[in-house]
Amino acid sequence: MSKYDFDLFVIGAGSGGVRAGRLAAQLGKRVGVAEESLPGGTCVVRGCVPKKFLVYGADYGASIREAAQYGWSIGEVSFDWPTLRDAIQKEVSRLSGIYSTILEKNGATLFRERAEFVDANTVRLCKSGKTVTAKTILVAVGGHPWVPEIKGSEHAIVSDDAFTLETLPERALIIGGGYIACEFAGIYAGLGVKTTQSYRGSRLLNGFDAEVRDEVGEVQKHNEIELKFNSSPTEIKKTAGGYIVTFDDGSKIGTDLVFMATGRRPNTASLGLQNAGVEVDDLGAIIVDEYSKSSVKNIYAVGDVTNRVNLTPVAIREAAAFVETALNGKKTAYDHSNIASAVFTRPPVGTVGLSESDARKEFGDKVTVYSTKFRPMKNTLSGNPQKVFMKLITEGRKEKVIGIHIVGDESGEMIQALGICVKAGLSKADFDSTCAVHPTIAEEIVTLKPREPGKVTVVS
Repeated sequence: MSKYDFDLFVIGAGSGGVRAGRLAAQLGKRVGVAEESLPGGTCVVRGCVPKKFLVYGADYGASIREAAQYGWSIGEVSFDWPTLRDAIQKEVSRLSGIYSTILEKNGATLFRERAEFVDANTVRLCKSGKTVTAKTILVAVGGHPWVPEIKGSEHAIVSDDAFTLETLPERALIIGGGYIACEFAGIYAGLGVKTTQSYRGSRLLNGFDAEVRDEVGEVQKHNEIELKFNSSPTEIKKTAGGYIVTFDDGSKIGTDLVFMATGRRPNTASLGLQNAGVEVDDLGAIIVDEYSKSSVKNIYAVGDVTNRVNLTPVAIREAAAFVETALNGKKTAYDHSNIASAVFTRPPVGTVGLSESDARKEFGDKVTVYSTKFRPMKNTLSGNPQKVFMKLITEGRKEKVIGIHIVGDESGEMIQALGICVKAGLSKADFDSTCAVHPTIAEEIVTLKPREPGKVTVVS
């Protein structure tokens, strides 16, 4: 009989933790899982899933306005925030219940409380005070919103709070230029909120392809979002009529809601990692090797807590690789290259592979860029001036496709299939030999022509 209570104990029941717990239990392992919040983690409870529902809600408003040009008679239209908010929370509860059921049906024991390390093989369940031991421990606690220390920052909300607001504000100030900031600015503007987005840099979506960054700036303007660049907030002051936010350039903005979307940090504070000897970096991320193993041989970590590629599907793949490595005797490292992703601005961004800047740094003049910008068919009758931007980047004489970037309707759906192409190492000739599906937006990706001579965009 084992000297441990569990073969595997998982701290965190988000996407990565649940996948690891289920797969381990299916191998016949004794599995314990601790979760202090709702099972499902950030993605299901306070992230990807409820956010996408909000995007749908905002898009319906735009569709209603544009439908008249397609012959639909539109009467009086109004939006009710509590109806959407409560419907989303009901669905979140349902999905969280499914995550719980997945663990329990596969034989894992779910502890609905926080767990902290006592030592490398022992965790304390904080609510009950009980301690349990495990041969292997997986940390999958994700991350949390980070807010800079400025005067009055306690008056701001973060993404965790955005889904359950009692009322929708008339004015909102979104501070940040990353994907969360861009997405929520688009959501609020689409729901009728007068929205301002402020960012300390000169372009949104740092780290993305330069032309994508420019296009997203245009997307935000098209959605009537006021953009404020090159400034950071220094104070948030509560007033009788809302809030006054002061910036380092001396300007002030009045608003009813301040939303700090200024980044996320690994959720490792007070986890007791020091008791187990687990090393972390300056941001608190658990340092792991290619097999997700920490500095302690029996302790592993996956997902956002490692701050590698902070995406839900990545956490799931890392969890599956961990189970193969640590519990099934098959060393498996997840390949983090060429991961497709989407940013759900309105319209969204789909991207996979290298940006043009990174491609030119790596391959120099061996890079060829194909791009187009056009008004999609749907927008011609509706009168919507929003265009689609597509960019394909190749390398070498054989023109291997090393990057694809799209800003436009359905780009999130398209990039999933295109990600397979990039991962498989297909060439531009493979794209050219594929017959177009007409009439679609996606057909343009197989008919792209080289970008006009002399136009090179390398600044990210």
